[in-house]
Amino acid sequence: MAFSVTISCYDNLLLKKSINGLYTQPRASLDHIKFFHMKTQATYAANPSFEQSFRAHEENNKPQKVPLPPFGFKEYMIQKGNRVNKALDEAVPLQHPRKIHEAMRYSLLAGGKRVRPILCIASCELVGGDEELAMPTACALEMIHTMSLIHDDLPCMDNDDLRRGMPTSHKVFGEDTAVLAGDALLALAFEHVARNTKNVSSDRVVQALAELGSAVGSKGLVAGQVVDIESEGKEVSLSTLEYIHVHKTAKLLEAAVVCGAIMGGADATSVERLGKYARSIGLLFQVVDDILDMTKSSEELGKTAGKDLTSDKATYPKLIGMDEAKKFAAQLTDQANQELGFYDPVKAAPLYHLASYIASRQN
Repeated sequence: MAFSVTISCYDNLLLKKSINGLYTQPRASLDHIKFFHMKTQATYAANPSFEQSFRAHEENNKPQKVPLPPFGFKEYMIQKGNRVNKALDEAVPLQHPRKIHEAMRYSLLAGGKRVRPILCIASCELVGGDEELAMPTACALEMIHTMSLIHDDLPCMDNDDLRRGMPTSHKVFGEDTAVLAGDALLALAFEHVARNTKNVSSDRVVQALAELGSAVGSKGLVAGQVVDIESEGKEVSLSTLEYIHVHKTAKLLEAAVVCGAIMGGADATSVERLGKYARSIGLLFQVVDDILDMTKSSEELGKTAGKDLTSDKATYPKLIGMDEAKKFAAQLTDQANQELGFYDPVKAAPLYHLASYIASRQN
């Protein structure tokens, strides 16, 4: 159920598209999403006319359930995760100056679900490529993601003490080294792709590097982070909340799938189609994150629970309610799966199950 509530009070083009077929615009146009300045707040959820309109809309837009193909998902995730971890370990050896490399390795090898690199590999394999083609980019995605976590945890940002069940980087190495470790991982990500990608045309490597840069820069992750910081303690509309989540979280997940497809030799149509899948699971990831922040403990999450509430941040449960947030997550899962209907279900099985995993994860 897409909360574009375009029903008269909320007019966000991204979710408006997602309701009636999910993102019919070309991928590049996401950088030019227009948000109409309407003073619609969560209070509309209690408005009888809104509720009636929304229920009618929901009834007419029920998602079509896509059954998951049989697949040994747990074994797949363990196998791919182990290979990614080995490649990451080899990519950042301990060397002089030792402290910075210790800090880089501390956060990069601290565990984690490795969702982004595995999405990259799965996408590459779906379109006919193999793991070797995608692995340098897969590692780069995890380096970029880890950088974002290190910086996000800093006192000047979210000021968090716990990440992946361990003390955050600045708590162990100090703020100065934590900042530099994040910077070094970001730089290494691009170098790693450029130096280590084999048997892929230079044009495709450059295209993937451009996708990565766009996902992490002022049109991607950084944009979402800035708006997130500016929005703390303020009333936030659903359109602004979506902008934050799409840019801060979904852009990098989208880049993971798109870059994998590029490295695997996908044509423009397939890249576009997989981009639509990725946009759904990217937003889904953050909606679920919002839900978990309110329903799980710090021990279960491996990070500080209730942080969004403490920081007075806008979340989907806060703006639309827990039940509606869960329904929205289900709709995004179904939309993602429908984009995979164009592929052999056996080859697409990892991506089907990754969408389900993101939707049902508990940390």
